Amino acid sequence: MDMALIPDLATFSKSLTSLAASTFNPGQTVLAAGSTTGQLFILRKGLVEIVRDGVQIATVSEPGAVFGELALLLDKPHTADVRTLERSEFHVAKASSLLTGDVAALLYVSAILARRLDAANEVIVEIKRDLESDKRPGVINKAIEKLEKLLSPAG
Repeated sequence: MDMALIPDLATFSKSLTSLAASTFNPGQTVLAAGSTTGQLFILRKGLVEIVRDGVQIATVSEPGAVFGELALLLDKPHTADVRTLERSEFHVAKASSLLTGDVAALLYVSAILARRLDAANEVIVEIKRDLESDKRPGVINKAIEKLEKLLSPAG
């Protein structure tokens, strides 16, 4: 029997069926930088932007994208605003109970974070190579933008 350690979106989605759902209209703030909600928001459908320090670092439309996990895991306020660009639906969970009571959820969030970190490491190597080869600043700026997107919630 071949059993993956990390559940896929379908497996993770099964664990979300009992969670409350919330709908946000375009332009609404789902999470505000500096706030402490203690909640995880899992995108069911829609389109959101992630804005940090006034700069949009990503747009996310992939079902299963998780928001609020860094604040929970690092025990600090949210570091970015998550705002809807179109009508969006989320599963909403009390973060501590979902991640401590649901192994599939914990593994899923861990896998998302691991993928972001792995991709970010690749971009860092790319930036270092570009710096060593005296590439134009525009190329490096593009790599930094790529890094920002990789580190965003749907990275």
